[in-house]
Amino acid sequence: MKNLWNDAEAEAVVKTYAAKGVGRDLALRVYTTRLLGGEPRLVLHGGGNTSVKTKVTDFVGDEWDVLCVKGSGWDMAVIEPQGLPAVKMAPLLKARKLNSLGDEDMVALQRANLIDPSSPNPSVETLLHAFLPHKFVDHTHSTAILAIVDQGADSEALSKKVFGNKMGFVPYIKPGFDLAKVAADVYDADPSVEGLILDKHGIFTFGDDAKHAYDLMIHYVTMAEDYVAKNGANPLKPAALPAKLARPEEIASMLRGAVAVSRGEGRFDRMVSDFRTSDAILEFVNSAAIADYAAAGVSTPDLSIRIKTGPMVLPAPDAGDLAAYKAEVGKRVAAYMADYTRYFEENDALDDVKRTMLDPMPRLSLVPGLGMFGHGRTLKDAKIASDVGEMWIEAVRGAASVGTFRPLAKSDLFPLEYWSLEQAKLASNKPKPLTGQVVLITGGAGAIGAATAKAFAREGAHVVVVDLDGAKAAEAAKAAGNNSIGVGGDITKPAEVRAAFDQAVKTFGGIDIVVSNAGAAWEGMIADIDDALLRKSFELNFFAHQNVAQNAVRIMREQGTGGVLLFNASKQAVNPGAKFGAYGLPKAATLFLSRQYALEYGPIGIRSNAVNADRIRSGLLTDAMIASRSTARGLSEKDYMSGNLLGQEVTAEDVAQAFLHQALAERTTADVTTVDGGNIAAAMR
Repeated sequence: MKNLWNDAEAEAVVKTYAAKGVGRDLALRVYTTRLLGGEPRLVLHGGGNTSVKTKVTDFVGDEWDVLCVKGSGWDMAVIEPQGLPAVKMAPLLKARKLNSLGDEDMVALQRANLIDPSSPNPSVETLLHAFLPHKFVDHTHSTAILAIVDQGADSEALSKKVFGNKMGFVPYIKPGFDLAKVAADVYDADPSVEGLILDKHGIFTFGDDAKHAYDLMIHYVTMAEDYVAKNGANPLKPAALPAKLARPEEIASMLRGAVAVSRGEGRFDRMVSDFRTSDAILEFVNSAAIADYAAAGVSTPDLSIRIKTGPMVLPAPDAGDLAAYKAEVGKRVAAYMADYTRYFEENDALDDVKRTMLDPMPRLSLVPGLGMFGHGRTLKDAKIASDVGEMWIEAVRGAASVGTFRPLAKSDLFPLEYWSLEQAKLASNKPKPLTGQVVLITGGAGAIGAATAKAFAREGAHVVVVDLDGAKAAEAAKAAGNNSIGVGGDITKPAEVRAAFDQAVKTFGGIDIVVSNAGAAWEGMIADIDDALLRKSFELNFFAHQNVAQNAVRIMREQGTGGVLLFNASKQAVNPGAKFGAYGLPKAATLFLSRQYALEYGPIGIRSNAVNADRIRSGLLTDAMIASRSTARGLSEKDYMSGNLLGQEVTAEDVAQAFLHQALAERTTADVTTVDGGNIAAAMR
C-alpha cells in the first residue's frame, strides 16, 4: 500500500488550521485521518477511528489533558477538527480500574467529560484509544489484515507468522469497555509491540507523532498484502453459466420489487439499487463456491450495519426465461428473510433486552454472470452497500487464498447490529414520505417540471428529469438535489422514451412515480389548422403521454409494488379556449387516458390521476404571451394572471404541490385536481 504522507502537505494543513485556532497536534491528526479514510481498503463510510492525546483550554480558560477521538457519524475521509471531540483523559483512565461498564454508562461517561457538550458521541472504541499510552493512535479495518485474521482458529498462528512479535494479538471481543481493557493488557504485556491485531476485526498502530503512527499502519498493511500476494493461490473456480445472460437492467426492477418491504394493504418501503460490475467482481460472483462465501458472513463485524449478516446469492439469469427467473428471485428473497428472522429470534431470546427487528431484506445481492446490486433506502445507502461489497469480496478472496475464510460467527454480529444505542438512533430516524421512491418527470426542465422535481426530492424521492434539452435536464436535476439525474430525450420518439426509462432503471433500479408533464400549445381556429400540425400536437400532447405510461407500467409490473401515474391534463381538457383546439383536443384525450389507466391497472396497485392547471408562467405561457393577452384585455399583467375566484396568481410550485399530493394520497385514483385559483367554467362536474 502506498504511503501518502507528504511533508509539504502536512505543514500546509497545519498552517491552514492554525489560522482557525486549531493546534498542531489536532491539525496533523486531521491530516493523517484523511489519508487513512481516503483509502477504501482501510476504512469505508464511517468505519475506523483515530485519536490524539493533547491539551485544550475550555470555555473558562482551564487547561485539560484530553483525548481527541473520532466522533460518531464522521467519515474519516472528510473529517474536520470538530469531528474529533475532546474528552478529558483523567476520567477515561480511571475507568480502567472498573470491573465492568455497560455501553450506555460508557457513553454517558464519555459525554460527561466532553470539553464541548455539543460534540458528537466519541467513538465506541474511545477507551481503547485512551488506555494505550501513545500520543497518536490509528485504527482501520484493512482488507489485507482481515485476510489474515478471518481464518477461524488459525488466525493467531497466521498473524504471528506474518508479523512476528512486532504486533500484539487480541482475541475477538465486542468493541467497548471489555475490548479496551483486554487490548490494553495485551499491550502492557509487551510494550515493544508497534501495534495490535484484533482478531476478526482490524488493526491498531500507534506512535508519538502522527507520521510514525501512519507509517506503521501502511507498513503492516503492506506486509499483509505482500504475504497474501506471495503465498496465496487463486481459490475461485468458475461455475457454469447460461449460454445467453440477461442484461442487468432486465432483472433490476424485479429484484428491486422483491426486496421492497411490504407494510400491508398495498404499502411498501421501497429501496434503491446500485449495480456494480468489474473483472474482479465477476470472477468472484462466478465462483462455484460463491454461496459458501456468502453464507459464512461479513469480513468484519461493523459491516453488519451495512449489509446485515452477509449478501444474498442469486442464480445467473438466463435471458431466455426471465419469468422463471423472477419467481426464483422471489424464492431467494423469501429464504433470506426467513434466515434473518431466525437469526434475530434466536439471538434476541438469549436475554431480556427489548429490541425491534430491523427489516429482514438483503442489502447486497450477488448475481453470477452480471455482478452485484447494492440496496438501500437511498442511493447513498445503496452505493455504500456496493462499496462494502467490493471490499468484502477483496477480504474474502484474500482469506480464502491463504487458508479458509472463517469470519466472526453470526451470533457474535448480533450485539453490534442490535447495539442499544444504534437501535435508539434508528428509532429516531424518521424517513421522509417518498424515501426509497424513484420519480420520472417529463418536460422536467420547464417551470412546472423543475418545480415538481424539487418538491418530490424534498420529500425524499430520487428524481429522473427528462427533457428535450439534456443540458437543461441536468441543471434541473442538480437544482432538485438528492442525487437526481437529468436525461435528454424527445418523448415523441418511443425509442428515446424507452432509453430514458432504461437509464432510470440503470441508475436507481426502477420507477415508482411518473409525472407525464411535457407538452406544447399551438394556436389557430380548428377548421383552419393544418392536418399535420394537429397530428403533431397529438403526438406530443397525447401519444407521448401514452408511451410514457406504457413504459412506466412495464416496469411497475416487474416490480410488483404498484405505482403512480400523474398526467398534466390542463384546463383546456375540460374548458376549451378559442383558437386552442389543437392543444385542448389531445389534452382531453389525455385526461381520459389517465382514467383508463386507473380503471385497468388499479387491481395491481397502480394509481392514475391528473392535474388540471391554468394560467401558469411557463414555456406554454411565456412573458411575451402574458403581455400580449393582458394588453388585449385591457388588464395589467398582475390582474390578468390573478383573474380567478381567489384573485391570486397560480404558480408552477402550486401545480407541483398538487402532483405531490396526488402521489402521497394512497387511496386516491382516477382523480382530477384543479389548480387555477378558481374558474367555475373549468371545474369538474
